[in-house]
Amino acid sequence: MDFNSGGGGGGNELHNNQFYQCEENKPLLGEMSEGNNNTKLGAGPCKRSLHHCSSSGMRYKLLHEGDIQVCVVKHPRTFLSKILTSKFLRRWEPHHLTLTDSSLTSATPTGYMETSLSYSSIEDLQLLSWDNAPKYCVQLSFPGGTVLLQAANSYLRDQWFHSLQWKKKIYKYRKVLNNPSRWDVVLKEIRALVDMALTSPLQDESIHQAPLHIISTLLAENSNLSTQDHENIIVAIAPLLENNHPPPDLCEFFCKHCRERPRSMVVIEVFTPVVQRILKHNMDFGKCPRLRLFTQEYILALNELNAGMEVVKKFVHSMHGPTGQCPHPRVLPNLVAVCLAAIYSCYEEFINSRDNSPSLKEIRNGCQQQNDRKPPMPLRLLRPEPPTPPPATLLPLSANPSPPQPPPPAPTNPAPSIPISSPTPSLPLSPPPSVVNSSEILVELERNNNSANTRRKEGPSGGDSEPNLIDCLLVSPAVNTLSIQLPAQADRVLGCFALILKMLSDYDDWRPALASLLQPIPFPKEALAHAKFTKELKYVIQRFAADPRQEVHSCLLSVRSGKDGWFQLYSPGGVACDDDGELFASMVHILMGSCYKTKKFLLSLAENKLGPCMLLALRGNQTMVEILCLMLEYNIIENKDTQLQIISTLESTHVGLRMYEQLCDRQRELKELQRKGGPTRLTLPSKSTDADLARLLSSGSFGNLENLSLAFTNVTSACAEQLIKLPSLKQLNLWSTQFGDAGLRLLSEHLACLQVLNLCETPVTDAGLLALSSMKSLCSLNMNSTKLTADTYEDLKAKLPNLKDVDVRYTEAW
Repeated sequence: MDFNSGGGGGGNELHNNQFYQCEENKPLLGEMSEGNNNTKLGAGPCKRSLHHCSSSGMRYKLLHEGDIQVCVVKHPRTFLSKILTSKFLRRWEPHHLTLTDSSLTSATPTGYMETSLSYSSIEDLQLLSWDNAPKYCVQLSFPGGTVLLQAANSYLRDQWFHSLQWKKKIYKYRKVLNNPSRWDVVLKEIRALVDMALTSPLQDESIHQAPLHIISTLLAENSNLSTQDHENIIVAIAPLLENNHPPPDLCEFFCKHCRERPRSMVVIEVFTPVVQRILKHNMDFGKCPRLRLFTQEYILALNELNAGMEVVKKFVHSMHGPTGQCPHPRVLPNLVAVCLAAIYSCYEEFINSRDNSPSLKEIRNGCQQQNDRKPPMPLRLLRPEPPTPPPATLLPLSANPSPPQPPPPAPTNPAPSIPISSPTPSLPLSPPPSVVNSSEILVELERNNNSANTRRKEGPSGGDSEPNLIDCLLVSPAVNTLSIQLPAQADRVLGCFALILKMLSDYDDWRPALASLLQPIPFPKEALAHAKFTKELKYVIQRFAADPRQEVHSCLLSVRSGKDGWFQLYSPGGVACDDDGELFASMVHILMGSCYKTKKFLLSLAENKLGPCMLLALRGNQTMVEILCLMLEYNIIENKDTQLQIISTLESTHVGLRMYEQLCDRQRELKELQRKGGPTRLTLPSKSTDADLARLLSSGSFGNLENLSLAFTNVTSACAEQLIKLPSLKQLNLWSTQFGDAGLRLLSEHLACLQVLNLCETPVTDAGLLALSSMKSLCSLNMNSTKLTADTYEDLKAKLPNLKDVDVRYTEAW
């Protein structure tokens, strides 16, 4: 059918449509009312579809470019022009159109699209269709004519229509809000913009991000707004933030509001769901550090409320959820990242000044050159000193915080090391605080490094030979109380986020991941010298040490050898130790009780922590007495003088003397068994217990026993204590018993000659089966009907070269 070729009256009908009513009635600054369209198309009526905005219904992806047929119809002014614009003479051109931010542009600027069509020149958008013709068009009215875009189907036509409508509206909002006049009207337009984004049928990230960027630019260019205007704008854009992260500039604005108005209701009502979404869905704060800063400032704002940390605690609980398992796996690592960044920020200026490196603020300001930065900042240190200290223990003091003076000559006689058994000397009253430059501390430490090298090897600092603040704290007891005085605000920040780490450690499901995240000790060294911080952190480490799960308490050890872990930091003489080694002893106890590599752990203790172990054993600590006895029993200590010193330490206490005598008795019994010999094969009756086995083995000599069958008995892992007394055992049958992982770990440490092991229908799991990788003599292993997995099976095959006969039926590896 033909387009109508009549006069001006037909054009008014085009604009009397109730087209897109829910969007057309929205206010828009500077948008002129739609004028009469004098375009007269070909003969015959056409239908213009009525579209109503709704959050449901058909959805479309925002188009940025695409292929479409284009026709341009000029206003017919003469009879000849009316004939030329009829549908029979109309010409369609194929174009690849791009929807830029300001105009509709063709990839081939020829013909109808020789020049770009600006969105500002488009007066109206309409959908057109014909009754008996399969044509799907979008009509764009502009002064002097009409542009028709013909799509292949109705869905593609609607997609072009909504995309053009969106681009046109966003272009006008951007122009209007870039030049605001009255802020009450601007606020109304912002609400209209937000409503348009929420009701748009388009699905694209930019649909919600584009309005946020427009408002972000508006706020950045009008920093003199009143506080009330700020809050009104934040409330207006709140619906967009429920499912979208705020852009970086908007984060800066939110941070400023949190700092200046922490008690504002906007913080609770608007920022809370935004921060919750950030913590649940953010994948990498490194790509968007301002999101992390905004989260940090929000938490500090909560801490400023009357209830303080109680509000923060409720927020953390809301992030975890009411169940025992948090449903959002990203919450914990994101919270930890925010805490670590906040704690580091308390010492950022000092660290950058000490290392003479540019801070983040300087980098943002472009001040990265050496001569552009200020001289090293003096560090305010609080330490007690003797009234008349000898020259060997003096640190250089500067009279004022001006550039540091050259340090005095290194002392010729370094302070002697204190024996392990010596009590900690009492410190006199401290003089007023002195200002000490960090570079002076490092220089003085470097000069004393050679004289203190032997002592540092025995101490908790490990293999890190680079001079640093922690090493300085370990040089002498007088300097061990050295602390950094933070400004009041930084001290509050440090305390707040240290308490959040305590809250995180109280959740059982979060504790394994938290222990892993904190295992490399990701805190600044200066923070570990802060008494209040280490006190709060001690609670977290105690929670790790008390957790029975190996994946938790094993994180107390260092990530790699030569670097300190929490185990070293809280040992006697360590930077964080303030309890005479009680936490250290509990860590040793839990690690010895679960770690199947007992000898390896004992070797590390003997090499690095023998002094603290002997000191605690001398004070009657039972765990350390057991450690020293195991070192003697397993021949960990080769030096005879050290062995005698350990024996003297054990004999100096009642509990140590008793355990040492038991050790000697066991050694004599073992030698007697080996000397007398005994049977080579033994089978226990069905339903025998651990006590029955212990009674049998204590009744005679079994030093030559090679084959032992405990099949279908009631023995458990506890009988492993008796089995390790059989040095000649080569074949062990534990079929259908309750022998578990703990027993396997003990056997792997002592029965190196075991060749045949039957674990069929036992409750062993991968945790115990992995321990068998150290039993290189195994040639036959039955793991039928156990909880063996395929990965563990492959690992055992790779580590047991003599293993030839294996039964893995009815397991995951079958």
